[in-house]
Amino acid sequence: MKSPFFVNSFISLVFFTLLCASNQYSFYWIYAKSLFYKFIDMRYSVIIPVYNRPDEVDELLQSLTVQCFKDFEVVIVEDGSSIPCKEVADRYTDRLDIKYFSKPNSGPGQTRNYGAERSEGEYFIILDSDVILPEGYFDAIEKELQASPADAFGGPDRAHDSFTDIQKAINYSMTSFFTTGGIRGGKKKMDKFYPRSFNMGIRREVYEALGGFSKMRFGEDIDFSIRIFKGGYTCRLFPDAWVYHKRRTDLKKFFKQVHNSGIARINLYKKYPDSLKLVHWLPAVFTLGVSLLLLLTLLGLGLVLLAFYLLYSKTVPGCATGEMALLFLGFAAMLAAPLPLLLYSLVVCVDSTIRNRSLWIGMLSITASFIQLIGYGTGFWRAWWQRCIRGKDEFEAFQKNFYK
Repeated sequence: MKSPFFVNSFISLVFFTLLCASNQYSFYWIYAKSLFYKFIDMRYSVIIPVYNRPDEVDELLQSLTVQCFKDFEVVIVEDGSSIPCKEVADRYTDRLDIKYFSKPNSGPGQTRNYGAERSEGEYFIILDSDVILPEGYFDAIEKELQASPADAFGGPDRAHDSFTDIQKAINYSMTSFFTTGGIRGGKKKMDKFYPRSFNMGIRREVYEALGGFSKMRFGEDIDFSIRIFKGGYTCRLFPDAWVYHKRRTDLKKFFKQVHNSGIARINLYKKYPDSLKLVHWLPAVFTLGVSLLLLLTLLGLGLVLLAFYLLYSKTVPGCATGEMALLFLGFAAMLAAPLPLLLYSLVVCVDSTIRNRSLWIGMLSITASFIQLIGYGTGFWRAWWQRCIRGKDEFEAFQKNFYK
């Protein structure tokens, strides 16, 4: 009895694949894999939205070539870039199974959806273009999924040794328990873990059932994660599936990013009232506290100046008890007000210095942490005033600088 045609084809394809495997970076190896996955579903599709970042894409693709696990394709979607990365992608076609697309700008969420519609994997791995993968990234994911399947998952991020001191300080401010409450993948945390779009995985059918990412330009990944949980799907942190994440390269861009994150939190609250937790209020409370301490310092300075004015404007010598009391209160306020901030700065500096093994990065982390907390806090209060008090529609700031 003759074997069915597809069985013969499958056997031939396996033989062809084994033959080509002796040179795994050859064109024939890539071609054999693409044919093989027509019979067996590809395991992962790595979806990367890009906007004017060819150098970052180069580093990310390089890190993908050294993965021990090879059952994945790479889907790059250019989101209206004026500096495309097609030439970069073309350099890796002999080592990676790459699909490259270019489309008009629509924001990262819709760009990921565009890539997902053109992907073939069982799972979608969603990455930002500014990450680098360690060699065992996919192995860590496979280990977790084999131990306990999950519909969606995410991993933490770290700073690479090659990152600038500013990038390492920013990374600290975005990952430390003392600045985020551990909600971005830390072992200690004040809320459950929500996967972020810089390092997220999800089963294809779950992605399609949820309709992909919303049209929000900020907070769209948290919106997506909230819908995962509300849909009753399983979602976990894979602690060993971490990535190196560059984030913003200077403090001005970092402020714009976290300010919009604060705005996005209120936008999410308006959509999902139960999503606002105590930990999300911490930057807002911190910002309010800094403002009050600054006012207290200025009040103390005012009392000191008033006391000196009264002392030196006296025309008749006499008791100066009132003036001295004002002077004492003023100096006490000026000295006491900064103490909580100095103590917090010391904790951040020591923790970051130990983690990064650099006192200089520890000192930079103080600045980055204050920018992170105050940037987020001011965005939070701004959106709270506009949306919750004045009843305005959803908005964001720095729209033109979204990718910058």
